[in-house]
Amino acid sequence: MNSDAPAVAPTHCGYVALIGAPNAGKSTLLNALVGAKIAIVSPKAQTTRSRVLGIAIEGTSQILYVDTPGIFEPRRKLDTAMVRTAWTQAGDADVVAVLMDASRERVGRDTWSILERLTQAKRSAVLVLTQIDKVTPAKLLPRIAELNERFTFDATFMVSSVSGDGLEELKREFAARVPAGPWLYPDDQLSDLPQRLLAAEVTREQLYLQLEHELPYASTVETEVWEEFENGSVKISQAITVERSSQKAIVLGKGGRRIKEIGAAARAELTRLLGRTVHLVLFVKVRENWSDDREYLETWGLSDR
Repeated sequence: MNSDAPAVAPTHCGYVALIGAPNAGKSTLLNALVGAKIAIVSPKAQTTRSRVLGIAIEGTSQILYVDTPGIFEPRRKLDTAMVRTAWTQAGDADVVAVLMDASRERVGRDTWSILERLTQAKRSAVLVLTQIDKVTPAKLLPRIAELNERFTFDATFMVSSVSGDGLEELKREFAARVPAGPWLYPDDQLSDLPQRLLAAEVTREQLYLQLEHELPYASTVETEVWEEFENGSVKISQAITVERSSQKAIVLGKGGRRIKEIGAAARAELTRLLGRTVHLVLFVKVRENWSDDREYLETWGLSDR
């Protein structure tokens, strides 16, 4: 053995749970930290329904970012399962990052409840204020003081996923906090999300962007067929499930116009993400009260108990 060989720097690897109230900017931040679109994003709250893993390298550290559903007061079994998922991921993580949209007028009740539960669990956490590009510095400092009065954070960061301000400092902080250990994924892997699920999420994103009011919350998407061809293209057939026949009519639109628009936008995004020609086929089916159907939710890896 050559004693003059340079020493290999020890590697680090660990999970960082991004938690917060709905619309705190968790999915947008995840995509910015990873440098690729891993999680779907929409202006509507509660877009993320299950755990999404993003993988990034910072120096000798592999950081496994876990985007979690927003934490709020649940009403349906789906809501309960989403919140349960968020707390489970936070409990299993090496580092917990509490996110809050700095542009909000005040700290919401859901955020205060999160800090109270972290205090009860005696968990440490890092505070990340998002969307600082929409706020003047004069408003940020009082907000930071207010939050740190209620909970003693290990560190506080102010970031903008749009401009990139504060992201490099945040990455270095997470890299320093994850424990020593071997990397769990190849260095070029960005997520563990299967392509079938990614495709379903992309279409669901369009439901949130194109449909109004409560309808996106009453719908879900499942990839039922994935057929690859020799020319490299892929045919994806997906079922959009809603809870009532009246909702099905809205998704279809007059003369099928709405579902064609949803399909066209989803197909364009999937073509970009997958780097191949995508043939997307959508159809709509009705399953009454699916969001309160425990067995159906468990097929998605969600449990309310």
